[in-house]
Amino acid sequence: MKIRRQKALTFDDVLLVPQRSSIASRNDVDTSTRLTPKIRLYIPLISANMDTVTEANMAIAMARAGGIGIIHRFMTIDRQVAQVQRVKRTEGFMVEHPRSINQNEPISRAKQMMSKYEVGGLVVKNGGDILIGLITQRDVRLAPDVSAPVSSVMTPPDEILTAKPDITLKEARQILHEHRLEKLPVVDDDGKFIGLITAQDILKSRRNPHATTDEHGRLRVGAAIGVRSDDVDRAAALLAAGADVLVLDIAHGHADHCIRMVEMLKNKFPDAQIVAGNVASKAGAYDLAMAGADAVKVGVGPGSICTTRIVTGFGVPQLTAIMDAVAGVQESGRDVPIIADGGVKQSGDMVKALAAGASTVMIGSLFAGTEESPGTPIIRNGQKFKVVRGMASLGAAMGRKAVEKGDDESAESPEDWDKVVPEGIEAVVPYRGNVSEVLHQMVGGLRSGLSYGGARNIPELWQNAEFVEITPAGRRESGSHDVDKV
Repeated sequence: MKIRRQKALTFDDVLLVPQRSSIASRNDVDTSTRLTPKIRLYIPLISANMDTVTEANMAIAMARAGGIGIIHRFMTIDRQVAQVQRVKRTEGFMVEHPRSINQNEPISRAKQMMSKYEVGGLVVKNGGDILIGLITQRDVRLAPDVSAPVSSVMTPPDEILTAKPDITLKEARQILHEHRLEKLPVVDDDGKFIGLITAQDILKSRRNPHATTDEHGRLRVGAAIGVRSDDVDRAAALLAAGADVLVLDIAHGHADHCIRMVEMLKNKFPDAQIVAGNVASKAGAYDLAMAGADAVKVGVGPGSICTTRIVTGFGVPQLTAIMDAVAGVQESGRDVPIIADGGVKQSGDMVKALAAGASTVMIGSLFAGTEESPGTPIIRNGQKFKVVRGMASLGAAMGRKAVEKGDDESAESPEDWDKVVPEGIEAVVPYRGNVSEVLHQMVGGLRSGLSYGGARNIPELWQNAEFVEITPAGRRESGSHDVDKV
């Protein structure tokens, strides 16, 4: 038995000391950062891989704003793959695998597919690689006989203007404008269909100049996996679907099976970006970095709906955990960013987490109340709320069992419920509107924080940061006091 003599601190225990600053406007600072060595974000914010926080809608909104969303793993592989594909298909310079249909299918089937997949048109390929035609909403909207074949209303190949694979964005925009086209198929010299450029996607890229995108202009998205044997298959399917980063996320990431999984994933998928966690110590971060993790997620018990510390007695206050993890990855000699996961209640907490050495911050409950979260909305006393739950809560644990057992009846037997020891709770949070509104407040606070710290970017904040411990009286003084709020 041993006791550390150094106090462990969390966000409310400290303030940052203001520094001399040459920054005249908070708009002069750079909020960009690294998620992993190969993926940069315009803002250092990640939506948590919780089933009441991040599915496709949230991931799309986060990427468009310059952050990223991590789609949770508490669903079947096929459903998680579909969620990733939906994000990747939302926008991009060229859609590489657009939805297709056979020319002999009825028009009704084409309309059904456009509605289901929320697309404005389909490629007609007859199951091969050769472009047979194009069919759009305009072609089917007023079709008098929806039982007629797609070939009767599609645009045939001899009337379709195509482009070569080396076409640039500027050239594509010019062609679409000159010929008043909505869609421009891309084919190679052998006539093989490569992808589809759409006017709508080009417009989206102009509306969201800071969006987090891949080399093809598609929105980036992450997906969570576990450490079960079938999670290797899940990882392969997600990467094939276009997932930009895999988050190996379990409650106690400093465990042999987690370390082995990181090593296995890096060996099997050497080009994949792997985030691993959660840990709360120098040794935990060091071991995951040495195993090959491209980023380490830090936080054991700081979340507002997590009760791990109460149930198990284990955890480290988040500010100290971040600092220790930074020291761990530095000792490993590898360039591994730290993700601060949990405990952020307002923008000032995010600034403190970044100042402590984190590169990004993962947020759950703050985003759970937004329109884009999949949480269930409820009304209480005339006010709108949304449900949020910890991923170690009773409901989440039983949902996980249901997925593992294929949703059969035995997954919800009383015996199963009795075996669960929850380490999280289910709660409600106030409805907060669109996530863009929350992001605006968070990033605005970060910009102001950087200016107070005399830092033009996050690495300068690391260098300049000086923390001071505060007393309970200092904590009270930090908020509004001695007045009645209007």
